[in-house]
Amino acid sequence: MNLALPTQKQIEWQEMEVGMFIHYDIPVFAPGYDFRANPAVGVPSAELFNPTQLDTDQWIAAAVSIGAKYAVLTAKHCTGFCLWPTTAYPYSVKESPWKDGGGDVVADFVASCRKYGIRPALYCSFPANWYLRVDDPGVVLSGDPDEQRRYVKIYETITEELWSKYGELVEIWFDGSAPPVSEGGPDLMPLLNRYQPDAVCFQGPKPSVRWVGNEDGWARYPCWSTVSDKGRYGPDGDSGYAGNPDEAYWCGSEVDVTLIHREYNGGWMWSPGCEDHIYSLDHLIGVYYSSVGRNCNLLLNASPGPDGLIPDSHMRRYEEFGAEIERRFGRPLASTAGVGSEITLALPKSHTVVDHVILQEDISGGHRIREYVVESNAEYGWREIARGSAVGHKRIEYFPPIEATNLRVRVTQCVGTPIVSAFAAYDTGSGRSRGTASTA
Repeated sequence: MNLALPTQKQIEWQEMEVGMFIHYDIPVFAPGYDFRANPAVGVPSAELFNPTQLDTDQWIAAAVSIGAKYAVLTAKHCTGFCLWPTTAYPYSVKESPWKDGGGDVVADFVASCRKYGIRPALYCSFPANWYLRVDDPGVVLSGDPDEQRRYVKIYETITEELWSKYGELVEIWFDGSAPPVSEGGPDLMPLLNRYQPDAVCFQGPKPSVRWVGNEDGWARYPCWSTVSDKGRYGPDGDSGYAGNPDEAYWCGSEVDVTLIHREYNGGWMWSPGCEDHIYSLDHLIGVYYSSVGRNCNLLLNASPGPDGLIPDSHMRRYEEFGAEIERRFGRPLASTAGVGSEITLALPKSHTVVDHVILQEDISGGHRIREYVVESNAEYGWREIARGSAVGHKRIEYFPPIEATNLRVRVTQCVGTPIVSAFAAYDTGSGRSRGTASTA
């Protein structure tokens, strides 16, 4: 059987595991603004954008604290306000009083990423631009065909600026799709091939990363990285967003989730009082298990305020989250790797209590493992402690603490020869919670 295989760039993207999303747009300076409630009001004035302490180093320090390896900035969100001095239309930092119109948030963000070893990525959505009176799915409200064509050309201009001015990007985030040229969409592939040929794309005209299907921080289990052509763009039949191991396209899932409670003004952007409406550490740990632990990447959001800084309470929670992930999984009791349907792991004689195992397969060979059983051995012999199906880049299994001398994983169903790149055991502390995110 011919298995779908990831590209090297898709493998590198999955190995990063955790990223930071940064949502910043002019509604931060106009609390309560809602275009969809009354499109006639237009957009907030660019003159409102004037952060007094904007510090992209602080933003990236937050990313470092959670163990992120990449960061995605909303260079242009739904209002159409551009965080760089675009030439496409007069609604950007160039028209603001910030740095007397001479600032460039995107340039500062990319510089901070490179300073701290974080790989930069940019978000620039097609479906909405309220300055140009365009709303989902990228349609001008007037319905004028000439205006629609002008919008498409403007979008090509702003994406060319973003992809050509700031160096190599690890990911392009479209947020929704951009229709093909044959359906009146922008001509993006020549620009991607010219300026960012190595970037993975979240949605867009040629997606290599797909949405998990919710913004609540969890993936279904099993969640496979292989989908049909339709599945790269959205739900696919009975499998929904979960994928199917026998499909033809490799397209891993990204789990984007807020730190601010979703019920609090949507959760993505800063709004007054959001400092006190953030998810607990326990909840975030559950999100990690339900994303990274289910063969997905986690993209955890940050929301700088009108001063240009991420609130202190948010920074503390990021630090707590990163420290707890490191405490739990920074150092295994024992680990091994191997080829074949059965691999045994000996635990150190000095520590025989275990409550987690992590499984990883060599995804360069595709989804070979289809079902597995994890067993423990002590004086009473082998017994099952966990079982599952999808492994992919990473699968976290947890169970009540047990005493064991050896563990083993038995692959009970596979395609080809299983290649286990990691089989590791952990004792995270029997009194510790494993989080409260959805396990649907």
